[in-house]
Amino acid sequence: MTETTPRLGARVMALIDDLARHTDEPGRLTRLYLSPAHRATAEAALGLMREAGLASRIDAAGSVVGRMEGREPGLPALVLGSHIDSVVDAGRYDGPLGVAAGLVVAEEIRARGLALPFALEVVAFGDEENVRFPTSLSTSKAWAGQYKSEWLEGRDAAGTTLREALVAFGGDPDGIPALARTPAAIAGYLEVHIEQGPALEAAAQPVGVVSGIVGLTRARCTVTGEANHAGTVPMGLRRDALAAAAEMTLAVERLGEAVPGAVATVGALTVVPGAVNVIPGRVEFSLDLRAPEDADRLSLFQAIEAECRAIARRRAVGFTSETHMDNAAVALDPGFQAALDRAARRLGFAPLRLPSGATHDAVAMAALGPSAMLFVRCRGGISHNPAESITLEDADAATRVLLGTVLDLAGVTP
Repeated sequence: MTETTPRLGARVMALIDDLARHTDEPGRLTRLYLSPAHRATAEAALGLMREAGLASRIDAAGSVVGRMEGREPGLPALVLGSHIDSVVDAGRYDGPLGVAAGLVVAEEIRARGLALPFALEVVAFGDEENVRFPTSLSTSKAWAGQYKSEWLEGRDAAGTTLREALVAFGGDPDGIPALARTPAAIAGYLEVHIEQGPALEAAAQPVGVVSGIVGLTRARCTVTGEANHAGTVPMGLRRDALAAAAEMTLAVERLGEAVPGAVATVGALTVVPGAVNVIPGRVEFSLDLRAPEDADRLSLFQAIEAECRAIARRRAVGFTSETHMDNAAVALDPGFQAALDRAARRLGFAPLRLPSGATHDAVAMAALGPSAMLFVRCRGGISHNPAESITLEDADAATRVLLGTVLDLAGVTP
């Protein structure tokens, strides 16, 4: 069907704007997993799904799920969606774009009165960013049967455990194992997401088909020195945890640059006691490693750990690291990639095939069935930033590609 106005895109953008009202920090968008803003957004998404005629609920881990049955009840589900949690001071499109596009596609199929050979589910996962707790795609991995019970005991910066936060949210820690789906229940997974990079803008294309998702390792590192008076301890006698951590951070950068295709980032540091006149006695810092090849990523992690230990010995400080995320690289389904490509080309686009340097819920969902992702052009390639931006026309293009792909997989002429 040819649209003369971006009707579907306008609906998607309106839904995204509606969800963006919910934030834990007035003046900027911050919506961490299991926060009050996450609950408000989940309730809003639940209402939208019910208005669209989907049988909907918020599950035990906090994901919002809406289902439209196919030609007969109980068929395997083709799942459309993404996540509604965010980073601190976020943009509004990372995650909610995929949820809104999935919901609009479900609305369109229902409006056309189509009976599909599979059920259609729309999902808004809640813990993709993994910012608040030391988890790894916990809400989508709950679906994949990969939830780790120890995640429930992880604590946020305020000392609250995930278990406590989930109960306060209205979830059910004991109900998480029952969320696991079987491959027989899933017909596949499709996720629309902003590119978070500049390739589509450079190619002047609104959409691209994702070939695979890089592997990702995250760790919490701790440097332990000795806090002491900043004015009385000579420089050569100090055990300065922050100076050691700074040298380790530069080592992470240097070693990461030496591995083609890899990236290595120290993104957060906590300094204790954090006083202007006290030599830092303890520093915790984050480590984020990504690479297309798992062997390169694991080798890089070992090299960084070895270098950090060497720095610690030379500076007479302690060093420990604790890995809390270790996701293997994922190749997305060729058949679903081809369906996305066909749908895009029918609309006159020439979609790029490109890898994802960010991780996504598709990593977990790929364990259940064929999964694929459609990237959408974003201005300047900027993401995880309030400047994150897409156009109405590109939102419309992506939603029409997603709709065409669902119809293609259903054997319905678009």
